[in-house]
Amino acid sequence: MKYTSLIFAGLMACLTLHAQDEAPKKVDYPTGYTAQIDVVYTQGPGWQQKMDLYLAPKEKGPVPLVINIHGGGWNHGTKESQTGFNSFFKAGFAVANIEYRLTPQATAPAAVEDARCALIYIVKNAAALNVDVNRIVVMGGSAGGHLALMAGLLGNDHRFDGNCPGVENIKVAAIIDKYGITDVNDWAYGTNITSKSATKWLGDKSKDEAFIKSVSPMSYVNKNSPPVFIVHGDADPTVPYQQSVDLHKKLSAAGVETVFITVPEGKHGQFPKEKNSEVNKAIMVFLKELQIIK
Repeated sequence: MKYTSLIFAGLMACLTLHAQDEAPKKVDYPTGYTAQIDVVYTQGPGWQQKMDLYLAPKEKGPVPLVINIHGGGWNHGTKESQTGFNSFFKAGFAVANIEYRLTPQATAPAAVEDARCALIYIVKNAAALNVDVNRIVVMGGSAGGHLALMAGLLGNDHRFDGNCPGVENIKVAAIIDKYGITDVNDWAYGTNITSKSATKWLGDKSKDEAFIKSVSPMSYVNKNSPPVFIVHGDADPTVPYQQSVDLHKKLSAAGVETVFITVPEGKHGQFPKEKNSEVNKAIMVFLKELQIIK
């Protein structure tokens, strides 16, 4: 009996240590910044979505802000998994790190609606948050890259803004797309890679071609689109590299300012440390050239 108790205690200790290891890291933000955690930015019957805000000191005057959107195939992931904002803090940015409705809670276009509402919340509250409304950047990886593209490329197209109406002149200063889905139909039914995440997210609209087009960033590229920074590994086994190639080509043809970095042999976001450092530096150069960083 005593031996069994010792085994049980040992197992519990291991589980506790494992849980501690998996606990999300806290965002390390600069002295003078303030954090507002779990701010509700949109809600509906029985649900609400939250963001974490890391705001610059008021005495700095209105600052640029990056909205960060986590990935996870629209079906998993948390805002708490996202902590790497040091490059933005050093450049004087405020940060909004958001969650959104995931697939089995709500299918498309719920995640797009939430990404739009997060952007609109920042625009509406820019003065109180000490944010320069003309220097808002939207960023995400994978499904988060898709949502960042949708939030920014929609501009003043309000078709997904039913939960947060009444705001005009919505235009982001730039979009940072890290290996995001640009063509949902291709991701669901393409010849190279097919994703159950896509068909599950589309739900009962999984065969509705017009709807699928409406939630695909490629549909919204035009000459007035905001500048877009793209990074993608050419050995990505999850989201086809060609999707970023096609997006870059379409942006360039429309005359939109765009930078495209290919990571040779890069997997799905699994880039070597030195390559991640190069990408982060390139993002900052991109934002400086756009005068978002002054």
